[in-house]
Amino acid sequence: MKKIIAGLSLAAVSSFAWTINGTGSSFQLPVNKAWISGFYSQTGNQVNYTGTGSGTGLKEIKARHVDFGGSDKPLSPSDLKNHHLAQFPTVIGGITMAYNVPGVNKLKLSEAALSGIALGTIVYWDNPVLKASNPGVNLPHKKIFFVHRSDKSGTTYNFTYYLSKMSSVWRSHFGAKKALTWPTDLQGRGSAGKGNFGVSAQIKKNSYSIGYVDYADAVANKLSLASVEGRDHKFIDPTPAEFAKGAAYAGLKPARDFYGMVAYPKHGYPIIAATFDLVHYDNKKVAKRVTEFFNYGFKHDEGASKLGYIPLPASVKAQIRAYWAKKGISPAK
Repeated sequence: MKKIIAGLSLAAVSSFAWTINGTGSSFQLPVNKAWISGFYSQTGNQVNYTGTGSGTGLKEIKARHVDFGGSDKPLSPSDLKNHHLAQFPTVIGGITMAYNVPGVNKLKLSEAALSGIALGTIVYWDNPVLKASNPGVNLPHKKIFFVHRSDKSGTTYNFTYYLSKMSSVWRSHFGAKKALTWPTDLQGRGSAGKGNFGVSAQIKKNSYSIGYVDYADAVANKLSLASVEGRDHKFIDPTPAEFAKGAAYAGLKPARDFYGMVAYPKHGYPIIAATFDLVHYDNKKVAKRVTEFFNYGFKHDEGASKLGYIPLPASVKAQIRAYWAKKGISPAK
């Protein structure tokens, strides 16, 4: 009898179920997938999300082709207003330096080494700058193969934003960008992958490669991850605990639609980023479904934590819920 009642209850839920569609940031794809599964089991409502890159996410939500867009590069308040969009962060995560160097299991990257690799001025793995931070490590005389994103990417924007904060040379030549022609490409020492998963795949199959990729994808692909020199000049492992230390400096505020960058904090792992989602506040029926889904995610932080993301502090979640209420898009009760 209990099974019959449960079946009838599920059928009742399903008859009123709805579907929403989103696209964008591949950085947030793993956590969204975890939340989607739990949300469907609990409500019968279906959320579809594809990790096409932040550039596509912004393009598609602006064009109203999807119900929500994911981006690791937030839009300014003026841009949001022009497109009738609301914006809020969902989680914070780390951007790791994943590498594939046979025989090297523990690599340390100083700021000088990392900026030199990105700028293309450090060509070989046994460069003296790299050797100085890795005494006793047998770094080979092999060319460094740099892997980056092929699409317009919020991960790229956050990584180059970090480089701009950390390196005056990078800042003067490139700045923060969603896409660019990397110096290593011009030298024939580069490769591109679509999405964080694409970068992971390229690193995995190319010996002597290194690239930037989100923590969840790097761990899922069992990639080796370098320790990186932080702003306080300590070498810091890319771990959730160190991401959390950096996340304390996020400073995400509702007054400017949570617009702001997190990378290069005073302490903790230095390459971190918040990921954001955007909805049209003038389509309240759909927007309320989107916020219902993310409100579920905020209540089920374990899905994010298991993947190595840092859940938002309770105080920030409270600010987001107040922001939803102000925009008239709070989840239906």
